[in-house]
This record gives sequence, structure tokens and C-alpha cells, in this order.
Amino acid sequence: QVQLVESGGGLVQAGGSLRLSCAASGRTFYVNAWYRQAPGKEREFVAAISASTDSTLYADSVKGRFTISRDNAKTTVYLQMNSLKPEDTAVYYCAAGRNIATMSIGGFWGQGTQVTVSS
Repeated sequence: QVQLVESGGGLVQAGGSLRLSCAASGRTFYVNAWYRQAPGKEREFVAAISASTDSTLYADSVKGRFTISRDNAKTTVYLQMNSLKPEDTAVYYCAAGRNIATMSIGGFWGQGTQVTVSS
């Protein structure tokens, strides 16, 4: 049974930092990713990392501020968020699957963790 559990969310002031963690159920995935969804908005892609090459991909809105990484066992993925802005406020979801294009229909998803950035 595959399970993804996010942690590390919370309340932080603008300009601050948070690190989100996503613990997987002891298996590796082709791609690990982070998405977020703000109230009244569609869920959007944030960042992804390849299990085989460690190559990364970021949304333009977070590029240069967020860093996605994975532990040596590739069972935990992290999202280091620096220089946080109020517009980063959202529920952040960990996802894992074969590729980004099919993540929404074929991937595994965590329950989400709330990130709130105050101005």
C-alpha cells in the first residue's frame, strides 16, 4: 500500500522559510513532485525531481526561491521554501508517479499540508 505523508507546513512571515517533507511508503518513484492549491484556484505544479537523474523542474513563480530534493534512500522528498511570499499561501501536496503529465490520473498523492505566509 503506497502512502505519502506531508509535514512541515505552518505559518510564517513573508521573507521567511519553511521546509516541507514527504515520506513515502518505502519505495521509489520515477518522479516526485510538489503541487499546491490556494482557495478558489486550481491546483498548480510547483516542482519535480527525477529519481533516475535527479534533474529538477520548477514553476516560474518559485524558481530561485524553492528547492526540491530527495534523501539518499529516495523515500523522502523535500521542498525547501525560502523568501516566502503571501501568494505562496496554499495547501501543498506531495505527489509521486511515472511522469508529470499523468500525475493527476495515475500518480499517488498525499493529504496535503497547509502553508500560510503572512504579509
